[in-house]
Amino acid sequence: MWPRQTCDFAVFRVYADPKTNGPAAYSKDNVPYKPKRWAQVSMQGYKEGDFAMTIGYPGSTSRYISSYGIRERRDASNAPRAQVRGVKQEIMRRHMRADDAVRIKYDSKYASSANYWKNSIGMNKCIDSIGIITQKKAYEDRIQQWQDSTGYLKGKLDLEKMGQTYGKRLQDLRAFTYWTETFARTNEFCTRAMQLNRMELKGPEEKPKKQYVEFRDNSDEWDEALDREVFAALLKNYKEQVDAKYLPAFYNTIHTKFGDNYTAYVDYLYKKSKLMKKGQKLYVNKKSYKKDPGVQFGLDLTESLAGLRAKLMETADELELQERYLCAAKLRMEEDMAHYSDANFTMRLSYGQVGGFELGGKPSGYYTTAESLVAKMKQADQNFEYFAEPIMHELLSAKDFGAYTDKTTGKMQLCFLTNNDITGGNSGSPMFDGKGQLIGLAFDGNWDSLSSDINFDARLARCIGVDIRFVLFMMDKWGHADRLLREINAK
Repeated sequence: MWPRQTCDFAVFRVYADPKTNGPAAYSKDNVPYKPKRWAQVSMQGYKEGDFAMTIGYPGSTSRYISSYGIRERRDASNAPRAQVRGVKQEIMRRHMRADDAVRIKYDSKYASSANYWKNSIGMNKCIDSIGIITQKKAYEDRIQQWQDSTGYLKGKLDLEKMGQTYGKRLQDLRAFTYWTETFARTNEFCTRAMQLNRMELKGPEEKPKKQYVEFRDNSDEWDEALDREVFAALLKNYKEQVDAKYLPAFYNTIHTKFGDNYTAYVDYLYKKSKLMKKGQKLYVNKKSYKKDPGVQFGLDLTESLAGLRAKLMETADELELQERYLCAAKLRMEEDMAHYSDANFTMRLSYGQVGGFELGGKPSGYYTTAESLVAKMKQADQNFEYFAEPIMHELLSAKDFGAYTDKTTGKMQLCFLTNNDITGGNSGSPMFDGKGQLIGLAFDGNWDSLSSDINFDARLARCIGVDIRFVLFMMDKWGHADRLLREINAK
């Protein structure tokens, strides 16, 4: 959310074979790779209206998708994802605040979960506030009229049939999202239960009953108390959010043997199953294997997931075909206009300008400064995510940032805005000025335009980048990477 002070960046050095300057396996003799060409890093900064260009590998966009597809994304994907992650993250935050060791273990897990939690909330907010579904439907009405008058794709593109097909699978996809958000990589027990069928068998092949699987000891990566509470809470939440036909078979056990006490059921799994016990071997070809409640839990999950996928596959091909027909009709109806293809994980270049947008009826500004980051650090007692080590308070409270100070504003600038078109996958994309010199790294889009994957709004959509001068400042004053700075030779 703008104004932004996160300043995401990472620095990597690539090593190469000393003789060929090419790829090589690890060796102490390898040397830094020497490219034929590289981008000059600029210390000159930027000002509002300056040319800006990004080049990188965005993930995927769906800007030609139908109004029905957008409604499905809002109601069957984004809303369930946000709801489940909200439940999970509340528990994670509570445990992380209570124990610093837990916070360290779960920092990246929490950030990963929160990323698309916020993305889903923001996209739905934009879909509704901008009225994208209504706009798309009005546009489809125009296509329908044009199709009726020209006969183009008659008997193929059927918007009414498309709407009915999307409606038919809405609840199935909604349940599928709840399933994945509840059981896929949400807690250690579920993760292990789902891995069983994909694990490498150990033991002698000629003696099947002595073949087994075992989990490595990764107890330093997760916390049992947090894991159990998340597990029980998500089991309960799933039952409350989906129709009974989508419940895996183990819910019968939870009801009949545990009186719908999810905590008691989780405690039972931890106590009776070998999945969570260190050094335990699970002999997959013995009768006792399937009697393990954790193994049975995993089998029930696999069966329910297969059922959901089968339901979705019934309509997948038809919907993909109708969406392709709709796109073809748009391109033909507007054949005198320029169109660009959706992002598809290949390299994309975007050019635009440095500048802000209207935020709450007021100019957003187009950069943030060091003092605004310090102000957040000082609020760590109110928001634990603002915690920073004392050295960061010291470095960013400097009276003079020397060569890293912007010559126009007199400030140490952190993040800045451009109207370049980016999406998920662009993080780390270089941002160039009009001379082709590096001025920053793209790492996010603003909250106000999170619907840009399905509808790019030039008024609101902004790329957030970290100022390369801040990157160099951190490498210098905190990292003391003097040799790297000499090689980079920023000017």
